[in-house]
Amino acid sequence: MDTPPWLHVIPEQGALPVDLLLPTAGRTYVARLDGREMPDTDAVFQGFYDGLKLPDHFGWNWNALYDCLRDLRWLTADHHVLIVEAADQVLPADPSDRRMFFTTLLRAGRRWSYTRKPESLELGRLVVVLCCDTGSVPSLQEQLRSCGEDGATSAP
Repeated sequence: MDTPPWLHVIPEQGALPVDLLLPTAGRTYVARLDGREMPDTDAVFQGFYDGLKLPDHFGWNWNALYDCLRDLRWLTADHHVLIVEAADQVLPADPSDRRMFFTTLLRAGRRWSYTRKPESLELGRLVVVLCCDTGSVPSLQEQLRSCGEDGATSAP
C-alpha cells in the first residue's frame, strides 16, 4: 500500500505545507489527540470522544468509532484535520488493538478520501496527521502499510 495523500506521518516538530492540510475555502475542524494519553482502548475512545466531540450515542468500541469517523456530521465544518501526537505510543502493550486503531483510521480516511475531478485533485474532507519520534517514522509507516493491506479486506 502506498501512503494515501490524506495521511501524513511526520516526526515530532516536523512540518507540512499548509495546502496539504487545509482547503482554500470552507470551515475546518482540527482535533489534536495525544498518543501518550492512550495506553488502553478506553483511553483511545475517550480521547476521540473529547477531541472530536463524538455524539452521546457513541458506542465505545471500534465499530462505533469507525461509524463516527466516517460521518462527522455533528461537527459544523466542511473539512476535518485529525492530528495524533506521539502516535507511536498509542496502545503500546496491545498490538492487536493498536492494529485495530490504525486500521480504523485508514478505513475512515479512505471513506473521506480525495476525489478526482477532471481538472485536478480535490482535497478530501478528512486529513490524518500522525506525529512520532524521528526514529519511529519508518516503523509507523510500515505498521500502516501492513494495516492498509489487511484493512482493504476486513472491517474493525
